[in-house]
Amino acid sequence: MDERKNIKSKIHSVLIENREKITINGVDDVESFDENNIILIVNDELLVIKGFDLRINKINTETGEVFIEGQIYSLEFGESPKKGLLSRLFK
Repeated sequence: MDERKNIKSKIHSVLIENREKITINGVDDVESFDENNIILIVNDELLVIKGFDLRINKINTETGEVFIEGQIYSLEFGESPKKGLLSRLFK
């Protein structure tokens, strides 16, 4: 059975305005950021935001809201960063 079905995920949302502003709810942590990439942890998965001149304007740690501005090129969800290299290689 797929282990993702057994995990109760909390609600999260992503709102993009004109590819210049993004609001994300349900963020657990900010893994790393620079002007071209912002990596967030959402529901134990990575969310990679790529763009140009990206900046985090506001973080609300109580609600898990993150507000980002800049030229947004892509969003990509990935695997949990908590999984080790071997577990990712041998799925």
